[in-house]
Amino acid sequence: MQTQTIDLYATFGVDRAGNTGGYLDVFCRTRNAENAKKLRPAILVVAGGGYNMISFREGEPVALKFVAEGYAAFLLRYSTRTAYPVPLVEAAMAMAYIRKNADCYDVDADHVCAAGFSAGGHLVGLLATHFRDRAIADALGGEHVRPDAVILGYPVATMGEYTHGETRDYITGKDPALVPFLSVENSVTKESAPAFLWHTMEDPAVPVENSLMTAMAYRRAGVPFEMHIFEKGWHGLSTGELELNDSAEAAESVSQVRAWVALALTWLRKRGFFLRVR
Repeated sequence: MQTQTIDLYATFGVDRAGNTGGYLDVFCRTRNAENAKKLRPAILVVAGGGYNMISFREGEPVALKFVAEGYAAFLLRYSTRTAYPVPLVEAAMAMAYIRKNADCYDVDADHVCAAGFSAGGHLVGLLATHFRDRAIADALGGEHVRPDAVILGYPVATMGEYTHGETRDYITGKDPALVPFLSVENSVTKESAPAFLWHTMEDPAVPVENSLMTAMAYRRAGVPFEMHIFEKGWHGLSTGELELNDSAEAAESVSQVRAWVALALTWLRKRGFFLRVR
């Protein structure tokens, strides 16, 4: 497997202006004579952390899970403790980079998914709905940054009543004027990227209403979506595997949540996300 780290600011000639993120970690199969004719779907993974930090368990473990399923995976390390539009522009640069370099990584440029969790789910939700944002256009011009599909895992979607306070405060910079603008449920249009959503009913940090409200917005806009609500489970479950839990008992108690990966892969396959032979 080939791995590398891309400085997105340097690649696109965008002024870093002191921002600490904007790096893309690449996890791709090494090209060789036996797989040279393979064309892979891609996934951009965006971990959560309340826009205060970036969670490891929602990043590399998810990326490697999709690599094992035939995807090329890209992990965004975005700037934290930084308000809009910085993280959104960095996510847009990541999408543009994947498509511009699709041939280098044997990626199908027409099947690039973005998957985000918690605050990362908010960022991916913005990417799915704000892909024509003026800040993105100013930085990247007419680059194609809309994902072909998104996975939103226990996302902080709304900035309103059911939000996660830390996430809202960092991304809005505590500017109340940005609350409705950065609420994903207010931003869904018929052009938004199709979405796969999952959440747990018991989530104490990011209420399940975040996913429910987003699903309703997708329904009203007539955009394809699929949603799964699991009864049991705390916040930040990622893939729900033992490696990411404190004990075997804890992992077993949320074992049903692990099904989201297979469910998402099936949903994506129906949308054309599968390994192709050129």
